[in-house]
Parts: sequence; structure tokens; C-alpha cells
Amino acid sequence: MIDHLFKRWVGDPALFLAVLLMTSFGVAMIYSAGVLNIPSPVTENAWIRQIQWAGIALVAFTVIRQIGARWIEWIAVPGYFGSVLLLVATLIWGTGSGTASGVNSFLAIGPVQFQPSELAKLATILALARYLGTRPEDPTTLRALVAPAAIVGVPLVLVILQPDLGTALSFAGILFAALFWAGTPIALLLLLVTPGVALVLSFDPRIWAVCFVLLIGALYLYRYRLFLVESLSVILASLVAGTIATPLWNSLADYQQNRILVYLDPSVDPRGAGYHVIQSMVAIGSGGPTGKGFTAGTQKRFDFLPEQHTDFIFSVIGEELGYLGTVLTLLLFAFILFRLVKMAEGEADPFAGLVIFGIFGAWLVHIFVNVGMTVGMVPVTGIPLPFVSYGGTFLLMSWVAVGVATKLAGENERSL
Repeated sequence: MIDHLFKRWVGDPALFLAVLLMTSFGVAMIYSAGVLNIPSPVTENAWIRQIQWAGIALVAFTVIRQIGARWIEWIAVPGYFGSVLLLVATLIWGTGSGTASGVNSFLAIGPVQFQPSELAKLATILALARYLGTRPEDPTTLRALVAPAAIVGVPLVLVILQPDLGTALSFAGILFAALFWAGTPIALLLLLVTPGVALVLSFDPRIWAVCFVLLIGALYLYRYRLFLVESLSVILASLVAGTIATPLWNSLADYQQNRILVYLDPSVDPRGAGYHVIQSMVAIGSGGPTGKGFTAGTQKRFDFLPEQHTDFIFSVIGEELGYLGTVLTLLLFAFILFRLVKMAEGEADPFAGLVIFGIFGAWLVHIFVNVGMTVGMVPVTGIPLPFVSYGGTFLLMSWVAVGVATKLAGENERSL
């Protein structure tokens, strides 16, 4: 009886317990991040605020679990347009969070600050699933990808203008995850990223020329599945991307150029843009197999780690819990993502499957980019670690996403 009531409340007990464990672990690591030799008001009581947000998140999760699945589908379109309006308002009246210099991504309502981009991520997932789920055919041509790209592109551009590149990357993850689940061929998805690849590789004209020839060859082999206009559009987009790369680079401010350069070599600017990566790698590397012990990390205690309770909390895990702690953390994340995939696979309703896999795509980007930047694998961007990093709106909307996913899955289980 108790097991039945518990399952009825949480939907998927394994996913719920894993997320609850990760949230509790996050509170503990945020507490540790605030244990410094010279206390900082920014981090000292952050764990208490995170517990408060976790309580609000559990209430929101419970409320979402009581809403019918059809209501969730109905609210997708108005929710999307409402979130876009909030993003526009953020560009006009937005404020900074105090953790990301120069990024105005928060709106204030009285004493409460919230991040509209976190609401926009879930709203975009719902709207994209609503559109793709009602199409009679799978999106298998570039022409069919225009509308989905536009749905994601509007909030993505508004977030970039804040500017918040880290959060913008998660929107790209949502788009590619949803298109993949909707049946878009992988070859077509690869064609979508060719302009971005051309932009990156154009720093060396020889490499860019080779890739451009390979692109033309791939389009020729794929010609039976593309219209001539579509092939020409891909070629033109890649040419434009390669042409504007140098002017775009010259237009960047010095600190922006340094962030890209230190990705290739952090020692280029060890006291500036490379400082974050160097200190993070020192912290993780010094943790060894089992770490220095909870709250005992020296890089952290001397406040050498930047944003150690938010973007670089994985560095605290590595320093204090060592290789073992980081592996267990990643395994728990892998289990959470695995549960989402299994839930999506079991869905007969296209809308439900697309929503669940869209959430998977957003979280996968967050985990990959956050962990990658702490070890120097990807450029440093402001992106938190799900359920672990400090952040009220992010934690709240992550739990809301869990509620939506389990509700849609449970509703369809009962209808079978």
C-alpha cells in the first residue's frame, strides 16, 4: 500500500530517488564551497538558500504531478510565447546575478529574482514537442527543419543577447535531441552544424578548404534526399560562415578573444582568462584517488577557485572527494539520463516522448559542458551542473521538468 502511494506520488521511484540524492549531494557540496579560511557572504549561507529552493521545488513537483497530461500539452503554446516575452523583458529590465560579470539574465519581482531563460527552456521543449508531435511525417528534409529551428532559435537568440552563451548551448541541445527523436536522419543533423564547423575551422584556410570539398562530396552523395535549393543553401551558409570568421574575430573584445585562446592553451593568460581553467584543473588534479576530504580542499578554502558554488562546483567535488567522487557523480548522472531515455522509449504518445527526450538533451549539454570546462575540454561558459550547482530558478525548473516527464509517462502508462 505504501509502495503504491509512493509510486503514485513520484511516478518513477528510481528517477525520483536519484534526483533527490543528487539534490542532497548538491546541498552538501554547496555547504562545503562556503567553508573558507576567510568567510565570504556570497557562499557562506548559500546552502541554506538552496535547501529553501529545494523545498519549493518539491512542492512544485507535487503540484505538477496533479495536473493532467493534456493540460500540459495545452499550455505548451501559450507558455512558449509567455517565456519569449519574459526574455524580451529581461533584455530591457534584466539584472545580473552577481556570479556572471556582464550577464543580465535575471528579472526581479520585489525581493525575488528569477531567471526567465530557465522557464524558456522547458517552455521551448513543450512547444517543440507539440509541433513535431502533430506532424504527419518525420522531418527528413532541410525544409522541414526550418520551423523547429525557428521555434528554438527565437529564445536562443534572446538568451545570447543577454549575453548568456552557456544557457544558449542548452537550447541547441534541445533542438538536436528533439529532431533526432522525431526521426530526422543523423546525416541531415550533421548538415545543420556545417556552418558552425566552417566558422571554427576557417582559422586555417587549408583545413577549411579541405572540409569544404568534403562537404560538397557529402552533398553529392546525399543528393537524392535533398532539393537543389537545400544543397545550395548549405554551401552558401558554409561559405558565409568561413568568410565572416576573420571580421567576427577582430570585432571581439580582448577578453572575449582571450577566452577562446586559453581554451587552446590556458597559459596564454594565466592571471586573466586562463585563471579559471588553471585553478580548476589544479584542484581536480590535487584530489587524487579519494580526495582531501569533505570541506578540506585547499584550493577551495583559500578561495582560489572561481564561482566554486555554481559553475565550478565539480572542481570542489574533484578536490575533496577525488577520482572516486567524480566517477560516482557522473555515474549517478548517467543513471538519471538513462531513466529518461527508457521513459521516452516506452512512450506511444509522440508528444510525451519528445518532451522527455528534449529534457534529456538539455541536461546532457549542461553536464557535458560544465564538467568539460572544469577540466579544460571545452571553453569556459557560465553553465551550472543540474541539481548540484547553486541556483534557485535552475533547481526549481529542473524539478518541474522531472514532474512533467514522470507525469506524461505515468499518464500514458495508465491509458495503455
